[in-house]
Amino acid sequence: MTEIFNADEAFEMAERIEKNGAAFYRKAAEKAKNATTKNLFEELTRWELAHREIFATMRSELAAGQTEPLVFDPESETGMYLKAMADGHVFDTSVDVAKFFTGKETMKDVIRTALKMERDSIIFYLGLRDVVASKQGKDKVGDIIKEEMRHVAFLNKELAQND
Repeated sequence: MTEIFNADEAFEMAERIEKNGAAFYRKAAEKAKNATTKNLFEELTRWELAHREIFATMRSELAAGQTEPLVFDPESETGMYLKAMADGHVFDTSVDVAKFFTGKETMKDVIRTALKMERDSIIFYLGLRDVVASKQGKDKVGDIIKEEMRHVAFLNKELAQND
């Protein structure tokens, strides 16, 4: 597979996805009909915002070689592409949150939807890892995946407690 991204670009996408996730969960919290569901969405919002900060910190700690563009890009098309990729995957910013949450869902339904989105983010990052060269920070994309896996573990625990 051709390596087309560096770790800096991967973290840029990760930060954008987390920002989109926070906005998504914030809107879901506004639609929630009961306090328990609202609290879970607010917690998920905080998670996404915290992850964005973690990824921003990881990004700032990248080695110089992991931030160098891999292609000549005088028109900044890579940045536009990265934004489109992040906005169209996992937390699609063009989709109304009402498509996912009407306010009638059970807590288990809410957790299952959140789990699906977290798993989708892991799948996205696994694919992204394949297009980041080792010397460009492939291992750093692995760090993003590990962070997302922590969310899945927590949500699985919550799901088990709501049986």
